[in-house]
Amino acid sequence: MKKILVTGFDPYGKNNDNPACRVLEIIDGKEFHGYKIDTLKVPTVYYRSIEKTVEKIEEIKPEAVICVGMSNRKKISVERVGINFNDARIPDNDEQQPKDELIDEDGETAYFSTLPVREIYDRLIEEGIPAHISNTAGTFVCNHLMYGVLNHIYKDELDIKAGFIHVPMMPEQTLDKDKPSMCLDLTAKAVEIAVETTIEHLE
Repeated sequence: MKKILVTGFDPYGKNNDNPACRVLEIIDGKEFHGYKIDTLKVPTVYYRSIEKTVEKIEEIKPEAVICVGMSNRKKISVERVGINFNDARIPDNDEQQPKDELIDEDGETAYFSTLPVREIYDRLIEEGIPAHISNTAGTFVCNHLMYGVLNHIYKDELDIKAGFIHVPMMPEQTLDKDKPSMCLDLTAKAVEIAVETTIEHLE
């Protein structure tokens, strides 16, 4: 059976949970139109996140990779581009805090997502899920992984679609914060829609 790989980050910083990895528990093993979702929890760590994901790509040879990360935004963010740049406001989970450095000195300046970004956004809106198309994935580990995966696919000339989606925090994470949130079930539904739309685009 063909595979779609969905990755999610572990908790980081002052966050004791992360909807990006909690979603994986809900969607792992689900099947859509002859494709099966395979999931991978990745460390919120520069370079190691790319290594783990590339290892999984080489192992299962998916048709597409959808990376998921948490943001402080109030909507699902379908990312359009990953840039060749690290600039950390906070340390990652290995206490690394790179500033003003390239991810790959021999890599392209940026890569556009090869997922059907507009179609995913349209489907989310049709389903009543707050969403937008984002033109910046930041410069923390989320952008790092998005760029790293697309860079690997480009350099190895792989026929794999890939991109990134940011999701809001869960309500229980914002009880003592003035920040937006989204319930986990709705977040999981949004990721499933992204998977289904990607499959339709592949077919």
